[in-house]
Amino acid sequence: MLWVHNVSKKFHLYDPPSQRLREIFPFLPQRRPRDFWALRDINLEVDRGEILGIVGPNGSGKSTLLSIVSGILAPTTGRVVADGRVAALLELGADFNPDFTGRENVVLSAEIMGLSRREIEALLPRVEAFAEIGEFMDRPVKEYSTGMYVRLAFAAAIHTDPEILVVDEALAVGDAIFANRCIRKFEELRQRGVTILFVSHDLGLVKRLAHRAILLVGGQIVAEGHPNDVVNRYVGMVLARQQAVGEVSQGPEGQLSGSHRHGDGTSRIERVELLDECLRPTRVVRCGEVVTIRIRALFLRDASQPVVGILVRNRQGMDVYGTNTRLEGRQLGCFRKGERLQIEFRFECRLAQQEYTLTVATQHWDGSSQDWLDDLLIFRVIDNKGAAGVVNFETDIRWWRVAE
Repeated sequence: MLWVHNVSKKFHLYDPPSQRLREIFPFLPQRRPRDFWALRDINLEVDRGEILGIVGPNGSGKSTLLSIVSGILAPTTGRVVADGRVAALLELGADFNPDFTGRENVVLSAEIMGLSRREIEALLPRVEAFAEIGEFMDRPVKEYSTGMYVRLAFAAAIHTDPEILVVDEALAVGDAIFANRCIRKFEELRQRGVTILFVSHDLGLVKRLAHRAILLVGGQIVAEGHPNDVVNRYVGMVLARQQAVGEVSQGPEGQLSGSHRHGDGTSRIERVELLDECLRPTRVVRCGEVVTIRIRALFLRDASQPVVGILVRNRQGMDVYGTNTRLEGRQLGCFRKGERLQIEFRFECRLAQQEYTLTVATQHWDGSSQDWLDDLLIFRVIDNKGAAGVVNFETDIRWWRVAE
């Protein structure tokens, strides 16, 4: 387990930089440095085997928090208690000696983690197999490409059998094959009960891997909870041109409600319906059935060329399909204050059998939000075939026996 109790971190900002040198000479006139609080009163408790995703804009304190948890930085106030061995992937390969070979660097990293010589000898073949850098394992790492650095550093960290793994954007680099291998390794570590804290700007990855998420803004936790809800709130902050309208809670009967609502209020979505082939409201769709999403919006201000869009996500919060009128080449013209728009998206549902959520939005032509409703409704796709994945293509199979 991991406990973070009332942790704050203060840095001194010197302006100009020479001011730092003047502190060496106390007899010279001094100007007090400015205080910058990178973190303020952070409280967290992460259970054994739990994966905590950390999201937030640049400069919000994410990396500082991970550095404190890893023991690299000391908090100004508060304390961190880690029950178990901590492995950190903050800047992959930062602790590598460029003149040492990859093998020598892995041994050095493992010794720093406190592994015995026998344990190191046992993990080396696993690290080598995971990294897949071939003969470069015995070449100086200064000859490595960035991708080779990443592979080896990640492999070295996750094979030291940590109880707590701290990861800062480790999956932001590397090719798709390596990224998929890392994700599978994360899932394996989760099954083994390893506690994981990770920072990522890949919000889909946070939804897929994390049990819980926090949103850091200005060094403070402003949201905590289910990854879908936290990520949706973060997306709302990013997309809104001005201050977000705010989270939507369950309102009066008939009022639309989603996990998060944001936009500048130029228009407001009044009604959303999912309709079956007979244009009847439904929450259960058969794979291959033609469905219609009907949206009605009221314009609260004049708008030119508004855009209406839909987004389907699966249970893990992964974006499965999304489109809008601009992508489909449909221009909606101009609307005056008080006018309403009704629009329908009609398509053949080829999703695999599971639950999905529907997000709808009205936007300006530049993509900024007028009214955005995340995960407005849940619907289920049923199918007798039971295909794997998230899509169910209509597949034609041909076969014949071949004589030798």
